[in-house]
Amino acid sequence: MPELPEVETTRRGLAPLLEGRRITGVTLRRPDLRWPIPEAIVRQLPGQRIDTVARRAKYLLLHTGAGSALWHLGMSGVMRVLPTTSPVGAHDHVDVGLDDGRVLRFTDPRRFGCLLWQAPGMLHPRLAGLGPEPLSTDFSGATLFTASRGRAASIKTLLMDQAVVVGVGNIYAAEALFEAGIRPTTPAGRLGHQRCERLAKAVKRILGNAIERGGTTLRDFLNADGLPGYFAQELFVYGREGELCKVCGTRLESMRLGQRATTWCPRCQRA
Repeated sequence: MPELPEVETTRRGLAPLLEGRRITGVTLRRPDLRWPIPEAIVRQLPGQRIDTVARRAKYLLLHTGAGSALWHLGMSGVMRVLPTTSPVGAHDHVDVGLDDGRVLRFTDPRRFGCLLWQAPGMLHPRLAGLGPEPLSTDFSGATLFTASRGRAASIKTLLMDQAVVVGVGNIYAAEALFEAGIRPTTPAGRLGHQRCERLAKAVKRILGNAIERGGTTLRDFLNADGLPGYFAQELFVYGREGELCKVCGTRLESMRLGQRATTWCPRCQRA
């Protein structure tokens, strides 16, 4: 599933192409994706100017005066701006026509993505209860320490809790824990101030680095330009179970943790 860097890369690619453009129409080739697509998408968006393209957690929001289209890429969703004459594929489910003669096209082979509607002045339920953005000043070692108190769950599970911090999925949680030297199975409540600070800084650095490199190449992921990300070559533990650690040469170990594959170095991540 595309994680925060992939979604932010998509936002950065789309923003200069969409902001200031007026929507000429919306074409839905199916009534639903993961959930039914609200009628307001077709009824309210045409004629509206796209003010900003924003991101909250792993959601993209097209803000207009009438409300906001709320998108999630799901497992395999791709959003691209294309000429109106571009051939329509079997998995091209939504077109948003633009006043420059192009379309914003949403392609989603697995249909785990979504397109929802947020009315002006309202907060969509999918966005309610979310924690702070990991790259903002609202997330720090201090906030992570506070959130971890009394928690017996593993630190990796806590780090992926969207109520604690948003957008840190399996890939970047594994990589941040490696950089911080913390074993993913460590009970969150055992971490002191110093290790929480180290981990928060690792989350920020790794996510920022991944964004600059266009995200991580996954089997289905393409960014807004139709190109893959290039962070995968820098992964130290994710997807490398059984291989040798790039730092110390120890064979990496893995297990299922919270129904997710989890890999770590038993030497670099001792506790």
